[in-house]
Amino acid sequence: MRSSLFNVLFSLTKGIRSMFYMVTPNESSFENVEDVPPYVQQATPFFMGLMVVELVVSLLKDGTPLACVSDVVTSVSAGIISRMPTLFARGFEITTYIYVWDNLRLLELPWDSAWAWWLAFLAVDFSYYWVHRFAHEMNLLWAAHQVHHSSEYYNLSTALRQSLTQQFSSWVFYLPMALAVPPSVFAVHIQFNLLYQFWIHTEVIRDMGPLEWVLNTPSHHRVHHGRNEYCIDKNYGGALIIWDRLFGTFAPEGDKVVYGLVHKINTFEILHIQFHYYKYLWRRFNRYKNIFNKLGVLWKGPSWKPGKPRLGDHAEVPEVLIFGVSAFPKGTHLTLSYFITYHYDVKKNTILTIQITHSVLT
Repeated sequence: MRSSLFNVLFSLTKGIRSMFYMVTPNESSFENVEDVPPYVQQATPFFMGLMVVELVVSLLKDGTPLACVSDVVTSVSAGIISRMPTLFARGFEITTYIYVWDNLRLLELPWDSAWAWWLAFLAVDFSYYWVHRFAHEMNLLWAAHQVHHSSEYYNLSTALRQSLTQQFSSWVFYLPMALAVPPSVFAVHIQFNLLYQFWIHTEVIRDMGPLEWVLNTPSHHRVHHGRNEYCIDKNYGGALIIWDRLFGTFAPEGDKVVYGLVHKINTFEILHIQFHYYKYLWRRFNRYKNIFNKLGVLWKGPSWKPGKPRLGDHAEVPEVLIFGVSAFPKGTHLTLSYFITYHYDVKKNTILTIQITHSVLT
């Protein structure tokens, strides 16, 4: 009886456990990629539930909300838009992976092996480290990834602020795995790796003790989202922080982190946030006559200029002021904040997201 009750509870908690990578190989191994559950879609109620919990904890702890309503709605809208390509096609990552597996694989690891499952866990996280690092160090890829860093707040809704275009380049970094790891195993871990990164977008959890040495934690990821000079180009890990420690890109949390882009965009408009950097790249590309400088704009870092190192000079990063960020004057009531943002940014972004969704579906 106890064993049966435990199995039921274990099954019911699978959704929330998957968000922390607390699943076993036995319950997440599938022979065919078609049998792999859409874990990310199934996690939507947990996203919303944890966001509410975070808000309540923050209000009880500090008496202030974690973000303004406009910022939250912008982040959620970006998350919805980023998933739209999957409405009419498999994700680029899975589609290209299957093609390489079907035509070029060198060996076939067992889909139902625990050691192959753990090997895939490490391989996906290692690949993600390089996806993420290149997305910061190559300007053309940063044009997509900057969407995720555009919020000046740091909370669970920020995790949902994803780019529509990033998936069209990230797939390349996972292709070496397709030479040996079955697509069904990859499809499981690419989702778990993404889900794990949701809960680390919070200021509620401060320090996790010895786990900080191995896992990517809220503290490590806060540094990654900072625009302080010591935060730039640091802590790229997905589930693990060991890659940053190995490759010299790790930085511990020090001075209070100030979030957002180095050059603030000062808008909540979702389409501008998604695409404005491509227009900026095009203007910079056309500014130079020398072909090497033109290519440098695309393939070198966002801060690069002729005569500077590949990633630019971080000493030129604008100085940040260490104080709280707020979209409203101090003391503005939360209800008033909601009223203002609903009638402007929230309403505009919600209508726009619905219109885009409708056009895609029809």
